[in-house]
Parts: sequence; C-alpha cells; structure tokens
Amino acid sequence: MFPKYDVIVVGAGHSGCEAAVGAANLGSKVLLVTMNMNTIAQMSCNPAMGGVAKGQILREVDALGGYSGIVTDHTMIQFRMLNRSKGPAMWSPRAQSDRMMFAGKWRHMLEGNTNIDFWQEMVTGLVVKDGVVKGVRTSIGLEIESKSVVLTNGTFLNGLIHIGEKQFGGGRAGERAAKGITEQLLELGFESGRMKTGTPPRVDGRSLDWSVMDEQPGDEDPSQFSFTKTPKLKKQRPCHITFTSKEVHDVLRTGFDRSPMFNGRIRGVGPRYCPSIEDKIDRFADRDRHQLFVEPEGWDTCEIYVNGFSSSLPEDIQFKAMTKIRGFENAKMFRPGYAIEYDYFPPTQLKISLETRLVKNLFFAGQINGTTGYEEAACQGLMAGVNAHRAVNEEEAFVLKRSEAYIGVLIDDLVNKGTNEPYRMFTSRAEYRILLRQDNADLRLTPLAQALGMLNMEERMIRVEEKNTKVAEIEKFLRKTSVDPNEVNGYLESKNSAPLKQKVKIQTILARPGVEIEELKVSISDLGTFLSNYDSECINLAGINLKYEGYTQKEQEMVEKMNRLEEVKLKDDFDYQSIISLSAEAREKLNQMKPHTIGQASRISGVSPSDISVLLVHMGR
Repeated sequence: MFPKYDVIVVGAGHSGCEAAVGAANLGSKVLLVTMNMNTIAQMSCNPAMGGVAKGQILREVDALGGYSGIVTDHTMIQFRMLNRSKGPAMWSPRAQSDRMMFAGKWRHMLEGNTNIDFWQEMVTGLVVKDGVVKGVRTSIGLEIESKSVVLTNGTFLNGLIHIGEKQFGGGRAGERAAKGITEQLLELGFESGRMKTGTPPRVDGRSLDWSVMDEQPGDEDPSQFSFTKTPKLKKQRPCHITFTSKEVHDVLRTGFDRSPMFNGRIRGVGPRYCPSIEDKIDRFADRDRHQLFVEPEGWDTCEIYVNGFSSSLPEDIQFKAMTKIRGFENAKMFRPGYAIEYDYFPPTQLKISLETRLVKNLFFAGQINGTTGYEEAACQGLMAGVNAHRAVNEEEAFVLKRSEAYIGVLIDDLVNKGTNEPYRMFTSRAEYRILLRQDNADLRLTPLAQALGMLNMEERMIRVEEKNTKVAEIEKFLRKTSVDPNEVNGYLESKNSAPLKQKVKIQTILARPGVEIEELKVSISDLGTFLSNYDSECINLAGINLKYEGYTQKEQEMVEKMNRLEEVKLKDDFDYQSIISLSAEAREKLNQMKPHTIGQASRISGVSPSDISVLLVHMGR
C-alpha cells in the first residue's frame, strides 16, 4: 500500500509543514501524516506571523528555502515593521494573517510538491529496531516504513484542555489528543515533562464598539517577508487597542477559586512572556489595567481575536469580565478561552542536528522540544527536515552557528541549555544581533541553502549576487564622495546635529545619530542622483552597514572573548538581586543556579547575552 519513504513527518502544523518542505526540496520522498487534513498549517492561536525576533526567524526560514514567508505574504491583511524607533538590529516585521487563507495556501503549496505524500490518521507509535527508527505505527495498525522520522506533535501529545473546572482531552479546540507516542518514548528511555499554553476567547466583531478603541493601522508602505517576488499588500485591515480595568480585574478574581491554574489542576509550566490574563492580574496586582490588541481573523469574517486576554477561567467569568472592557459592553462570544497541557521532551536529549541521542534517525521539532510560537516551530521543522534528509543520505548534519542566524541561537539554546518553560525567541538572546538583522537574512543564508542543494535556489542566488554588488557600489560611493557644508547643514540642524565647517565624506555624516541615508539623499544632490538607480532595499542596507560598521566589528571580536568566559570565576555568595541592570528572569535564575563561572552562567536558560555583558561590566571586565 505504501512505498518506503525517506522521511515521515508526524504532524502538519507549522513545524511539520516546514520539515516536509525541507526534506522534499532536497530530494527526499516524504510522507506527511496528520490527524486531520483540514487543519494543515492551522493557526491555533494568534493569526499573525513575525514580531520581535520572530520576524527575523521567519525571514531566515525564507532565505533557506522554507515556505512560511511566501505563505504569509500571500495571505496577510496587515503589515507592520516593529521597533522602527530603535536601531535596525531591533526592527522586526510582523503580519496579521487571514487564518483560513493561510492554511489554504500552505496546503496548496504542499500539494504542489510531488515529493510529498499525505496520510490522514493518528500515529500511535514508532517502529524502532536496534536503536534505529524504521517507521511509524498508526491507530488502525498500519506500519509505514521510512528511513527517518520527524516528530512535530505540537500540543497534541496527551493534550488536556482546561476551562474552569471542566477538563477534557484534546490537542486543541475540537480536536482529539494524540496517545501512545509519549508512553513508547518513555519506555525507550526518554525523559518527558508537561507544559501549558493558552488562547483567548474569540468574539463577534459586529458586537463591538470600535469607535471607543484606538485604531492601529498597518505601515503606509508595507513590506514583505519573502525575498522572492511575492505580491505587495495594497489594502489593509486595521487592528485596535483597548484596555482592561480595575472592574474587569475584580470580576476575573471572583473566578480564581475555580481556576485550574490556581487550584492545582494545571501542573504544566506556562509561557513566561505570554501569561493568561488571570496570571497577569495576580502577578502584577499593582496595575489597574492591561493592554489588549483586538485583531481580525481575516478579510471576510467577523471573528475577532482578543490578544492579551488568554484565560482558562470558567466561561461565565470570562464573558462577564469581557463585557466590562471598553468597547466590549455588548460583546458576543464565539468560544471561550482555554488552557492546554501537553507532553514535551527536554531538548537536552537531542543532538545539535535535532536528531535524538537515544534513537538514530529520529528527529524532534517544535513544541515537543519545549518551544512556543509558530516561527520557533517553523525554523526547527525546516532544520529537522533538512537533517533527516542528510542523515539518510549519510551526509554531515547542517548546523547554523549562533553568529550565523537566530535559528542557530534558538537550537543552540535548546540543546545546550535546555528549557523547563516554554521557550520564546527574543533579540536579547542573540549576542550578535547587529549581524543577524532581518534585512540581510538572504545574504547570510541563501548561499548556504544553495550549497545544500535546496530546490529553486538559482533565481534567489541571482538576486543575492545583484544585491551584494549594488550594496558594495553604494558603500564605495558613500566612502569616497565628499559633501559641501552648504548642502547639508540645513538638514543637520533639523536633526539637532552640529553643522559642518568643512567638506567631509558622506560616510562620516551618515555615522551621526539620527541621520538616515534616505533623508540625506534629499539634501545632497549628487547622492540623490546616484541613488536614483538603486532600490530602497539596497540603499538602506548599505547605509546600515556603514552606520554600524564599528559595532559589527566589535561583535566579531566578541566571539573570541566568549571563549574566555570560563576563566572568570563567580562566588557562591554573589548577590545577583543587587544588580538591577540584570533582567528579573536572570536575577531569579542566577540566584537559583549559583554558577561557578561566567561561562556556566551564559548557558543557563533565561540568562541572555546582554545579562552576561552586565555581569562582565559589574566585575570590571
């Protein structure tokens, strides 16, 4: 009935879809197994892609040949570049997506790949012989042979949904949990744990008073995620912002005695940076309000996602509290929020390739590794799919360094530090974030994808080579061309920057705070004429390269310095709480773990590279 596959991917969420693409586009014959063909690439929580650090990951996935960026560009309803007021290392693209179009486009692209087959059924176990995975076993007793297997089970492994005092099995609302895999992995010697995540209520947008909320429009000139020629967004749907209140919090507190989070029924650890609304008002009792993002689910639906109101409280409490929110007085609820507990396997049990240490040719990716977020799952899936292909072809694993990609940072963190709470990527986790910007992901990674043999890289590489050439030409012009004070002093005064007294190179002016190349070309006629032959992408990249040249050189030097951290000793009685420049999480973890060296401290989950820099400064290093 079935051929023998090179790679079987279990689960068709964001991780599973990218795993299938990664292996198939390298030439492997892939079987994608899912419990429901109608929920492929389902956006289980927020219908949005990207965000702080997540946007960088998504552009890296695209640069490596993944599909998430392309799908997002085809289905987004709003685009925003976050953190534009900060430096370019912090700029992070984010798109609100049409939930149904997103899943439909993903399925269409997967079905267009002749190397990918599909099977709809629950996988209940693995076929393992002599420590090597040989295939999967399904709920109706089928054994499907393969040379490797990638598990991307998301929240489905023994998933348990909580709404107030009610609890029932499920991988997400309306779908059953997956049974059997956890139990077999434990028998094979793996360690497992429980984690928790949640989702907010969905409401009827027709019942909301939009006039009293703050509108949050998209960018005037929206960009894209993919480095390919995807369609440009011509119209956008706005999001809105409103706030909870003391009255809302008081209503929510009346349900705390029935909350599974407070009465001990939920034992899994929830995401630190995306807490439920009841967790927020409990932990931050001094705050009278919390911000809520009111986000549409698509172009042609009235369904609304209430971002920031995740809850597992009883549905009557959720509804009563919601109607106290400004603009929600007459709200109609489509379904309540809920929490879900699920099994995960601490990722310290993996090799850096995401292959398990205990079973050869078995790979884990996504939430099974303790991460949270579509983007974190997608990049793991892509890397696992690539390495599954390479493993069955007896090729060396493809590994990205921390200095090469956010993806490298994420996987290195998981495998070497582990995590006991849902792991989310932040820019602060990357010590080389000036090098790892969203705008240069193609220059960093597309040549690596071509070297791997990834399908359809020829056109991408032509674009990369053209981009490199154009950026170099612009940089050369900026370094050698001088500007007269009369041309630019008016602009400099508008930026509260000191006027020139003599001619200087344009590069020197560009290095000043607040000076941007796109603005500078308006004042300097020769620059404007020269740049008229180049697109804004190349112009901005060249400007950033020169403006932050000194910082990028320092980041390169950091690599060597990090190797010497093991020599810096820490005392057991060191009081980390006294260093207020450390993040709250770092103070908590360092006091708990009491590391012996800075090197050991740097590998503790939750202690970011910026926290290590603070420690070094504090110690006079």
